[in-house]
Amino acid sequence: MRRLFSLALAIVLAAPLAAQENAATSGTGAVLRGLDKVNGETRDIEIARGETNTVFGIDIALTDCRYPAENPTGDAFAYLTIWEQGAQRAAFEGWMIASSPALNALDHARYDIWVLRCITP
Repeated sequence: MRRLFSLALAIVLAAPLAAQENAATSGTGAVLRGLDKVNGETRDIEIARGETNTVFGIDIALTDCRYPAENPTGDAFAYLTIWEQGAQRAAFEGWMIASSPALNALDHARYDIWVLRCITP
Protein backbone atom coordinates (compact mmCIF):
# COMPACT_ATOMS: atom_id res chain seq x y z
CA MET A 1 0.00 0.00 0.00
CA ARG A 2 2.80 2.36 0.90
CA ARG A 3 4.51 1.55 -2.39
CA LEU A 4 1.33 2.37 -4.35
CA PHE A 5 0.99 5.67 -2.50
CA SER A 6 4.61 6.56 -3.28
CA LEU A 7 4.10 5.79 -6.95
CA ALA A 8 0.94 7.91 -7.12
CA LEU A 9 2.70 10.79 -5.36
CA ALA A 10 5.62 10.62 -7.81
CA ILE A 11 3.24 10.76 -10.78
CA VAL A 12 1.33 13.73 -9.37
CA LEU A 13 4.55 15.66 -8.66
CA ALA A 14 6.06 14.85 -12.07
CA ALA A 15 3.03 16.08 -14.04
CA PRO A 16 3.84 19.83 -13.73
CA LEU A 17 7.43 19.15 -14.80
CA ALA A 18 6.26 17.30 -17.90
CA ALA A 19 3.88 20.15 -18.72
CA GLN A 20 6.75 22.66 -18.51
CA GLU A 21 8.91 20.54 -20.80
CA ASN A 22 6.13 20.44 -23.40
CA ALA A 23 5.26 24.14 -23.16
CA ALA A 24 4.46 25.88 -26.41
CA THR A 25 5.41 29.41 -27.47
CA SER A 26 3.41 31.59 -29.84
CA GLY A 27 5.12 32.76 -33.00
CA THR A 28 4.60 36.11 -34.72
CA GLY A 29 3.01 34.41 -37.71
CA ALA A 30 2.97 31.28 -39.83
CA VAL A 31 4.19 29.98 -43.17
CA LEU A 32 1.45 28.09 -44.99
CA ARG A 33 1.39 26.24 -48.29
CA GLY A 34 -1.62 26.38 -50.60
CA LEU A 35 -2.37 23.96 -53.41
CA ASP A 36 -4.74 24.51 -56.32
CA LYS A 37 -5.64 20.92 -57.16
CA VAL A 38 -6.98 21.84 -60.62
CA ASN A 39 -3.85 23.64 -61.86
CA GLY A 40 -1.35 21.77 -59.68
CA GLU A 41 0.03 25.14 -58.54
CA THR A 42 1.46 25.62 -55.05
CA ARG A 43 2.17 28.85 -53.21
CA ASP A 44 3.84 29.50 -49.90
CA ILE A 45 2.42 32.42 -47.96
CA GLU A 46 3.48 34.17 -44.79
CA ILE A 47 0.71 35.47 -42.60
CA ALA A 48 1.06 37.42 -39.37
CA ARG A 49 -0.87 36.47 -36.25
CA GLY A 50 -4.24 38.22 -36.22
CA GLU A 51 -4.21 38.97 -39.96
CA THR A 52 -6.11 37.66 -42.98
CA ASN A 53 -4.43 36.80 -46.27
CA THR A 54 -5.72 35.58 -49.62
CA VAL A 55 -4.29 32.72 -51.68
CA PHE A 56 -5.99 31.55 -54.85
CA GLY A 57 -9.72 32.04 -54.19
CA ILE A 58 -9.77 31.63 -50.43
CA ASP A 59 -9.19 33.86 -47.43
CA ILE A 60 -7.17 32.62 -44.47
CA ALA A 61 -7.18 34.19 -41.00
CA LEU A 62 -4.46 33.19 -38.53
CA THR A 63 -5.42 33.41 -34.87
CA ASP A 64 -2.27 31.85 -33.41
CA CYS A 65 0.74 29.73 -34.35
CA ARG A 66 2.50 27.75 -31.62
CA TYR A 67 5.67 25.69 -31.53
CA PRO A 68 7.59 23.76 -28.83
CA ALA A 69 9.48 26.25 -26.66
CA GLU A 70 12.58 24.08 -26.40
CA ASN A 71 12.63 23.38 -30.16
CA PRO A 72 11.64 26.36 -32.37
CA THR A 73 12.12 24.33 -35.54
CA GLY A 74 9.91 21.58 -34.13
CA ASP A 75 6.32 20.81 -34.85
CA ALA A 76 4.11 23.86 -35.43
CA PHE A 77 0.37 24.06 -34.97
CA ALA A 78 -1.79 26.96 -36.11
CA TYR A 79 -5.38 28.00 -35.45
CA LEU A 80 -6.85 28.97 -38.83
CA THR A 81 -10.18 30.13 -40.18
CA ILE A 82 -10.54 29.53 -43.92
CA TRP A 83 -13.40 30.53 -46.21
CA GLU A 84 -14.03 31.10 -49.90
CA GLN A 85 -14.14 34.74 -50.92
CA GLY A 86 -17.67 36.04 -50.57
CA ALA A 87 -18.87 33.07 -48.50
CA GLN A 88 -20.74 33.63 -45.26
CA ARG A 89 -19.66 30.36 -43.63
CA ALA A 90 -16.13 29.18 -42.90
CA ALA A 91 -14.99 26.10 -44.81
CA PHE A 92 -12.53 25.33 -41.99
CA GLU A 93 -11.93 26.56 -38.47
CA GLY A 94 -9.56 24.90 -36.04
CA TRP A 95 -6.01 23.79 -35.31
CA MET A 96 -3.81 22.44 -38.11
CA ILE A 97 -0.67 20.56 -37.19
CA ALA A 98 2.40 20.76 -39.44
CA SER A 99 3.52 17.17 -38.90
CA SER A 100 -0.01 15.74 -39.40
CA PRO A 101 -1.84 17.91 -41.95
CA ALA A 102 -4.47 15.23 -42.60
CA LEU A 103 -5.41 14.99 -38.91
CA ASN A 104 -7.56 18.14 -39.12
CA ALA A 105 -7.60 19.32 -42.72
CA LEU A 106 -9.49 21.71 -44.97
CA ASP A 107 -12.14 19.71 -46.83
CA HIS A 108 -12.40 21.55 -50.15
CA ALA A 109 -12.86 20.20 -53.67
CA ARG A 110 -10.30 22.50 -55.29
CA TYR A 111 -7.93 23.91 -52.66
CA ASP A 112 -5.71 22.49 -49.97
CA ILE A 113 -3.90 24.43 -47.23
CA TRP A 114 -1.39 23.16 -44.68
CA VAL A 115 0.98 24.61 -42.08
CA LEU A 116 4.73 24.48 -42.73
CA ARG A 117 6.13 26.33 -39.70
CA CYS A 118 5.70 29.26 -37.34
CA ILE A 119 7.54 32.53 -37.83
CA THR A 120 9.75 33.01 -34.78
CA PRO A 121 11.09 36.33 -33.48
